Amino acid sequence: MTQAISKSELMTLEEFLDWVPDDGQRRYELHKGDIIEMQPTGPHEQVIGLLVVKLGVQIESLELPYLLATRCIIKSINSDYSGFNPDVTILDIKALENEPLWKKRSTITKGETVKLAIEVVSTNWQDDYLMKVFEYETMGICEYWIIDYLGLGGKRFIGNPKQPTFWVYQMVEGEYEVKRFRGNDRIESTIFPDLNITAERVFEAGR
Repeated sequence: MTQAISKSELMTLEEFLDWVPDDGQRRYELHKGDIIEMQPTGPHEQVIGLLVVKLGVQIESLELPYLLATRCIIKSINSDYSGFNPDVTILDIKALENEPLWKKRSTITKGETVKLAIEVVSTNWQDDYLMKVFEYETMGICEYWIIDYLGLGGKRFIGNPKQPTFWVYQMVEGEYEVKRFRGNDRIESTIFPDLNITAERVFEAGR
């Protein structure tokens, strides 16, 4: 669930980063100058929790040069008025050295720093399926997962009748190719090729 916060004027990302409360209690994004407060449900957080554990094990056991983050902002390269906070972000540790806003703002400005962005779908499904696909593809982010564990997306995406769907967008020659996973399909990831988990196992975490 998301809620827009009323402001008299559109806010730039720099102003937004100055504004964001430093209490760690709430998550916010900036969409075309409007502040969006993210209000996730318990089941939504359960799905995120499972992913954090599973991917964290992969990073640790395989000694991958990645950092798992849940609070960082990805700056749009299309607008100075937009910034996104994915539910889970996998970052290239080495590339963080070239991120000018990382140390003080935990903000990413370069697509190559992000190995994987993950969004767990809530009522604002249009943002995940439309806006963020465009933004992340334009930035050149290697991989993007959309986890629609409740089947909330539009019928043109998940069909009719709607059903839970796990999408993996992978960068191939400058554009995304997309794969769909349901039920007992094993998730296929170029970033985590040894990950052994099915779509249904992820969906179960949110029930």
